[in-house]
Amino acid sequence: MTNQLGTRVGTYSTHMLSVFRIVVGLLFLLHGTSKLFGWPAAGPTAEMFAWPTWWAGVIEIIVGALVAIGLFTREAAFIGAGHMAVAYFWQHFPSDFWPINNGGEPAVLFCFALLLLVFTGPGSWAVQRR
Repeated sequence: MTNQLGTRVGTYSTHMLSVFRIVVGLLFLLHGTSKLFGWPAAGPTAEMFAWPTWWAGVIEIIVGALVAIGLFTREAAFIGAGHMAVAYFWQHFPSDFWPINNGGEPAVLFCFALLLLVFTGPGSWAVQRR
């Protein structure tokens, strides 16, 4: 039974990789728009050119858009993964080691989701395939 399941779902793996990439890209894009424009999450926005928040929002919007559409996916995901690693160690790690305690879970998840895309590529539904 397990082998049959693996065979069935294996035929859709490149399509589901694309769905994963699109969702991660859109969520990363929204992470940036909330910093720069206060949308969709209402809250304080970063002042223009304010270090590091405004620049982080710009990186998140550009990387999120590129990853979502599948253009330069590996390169953009590499930059995004590094960006989230830096964000974790600069903003979250100093207050506590564990992400559950320091509010760094989104940064860790984005970092490793984007790192996965560096190694897997964009999947079958992408503007730029391989």
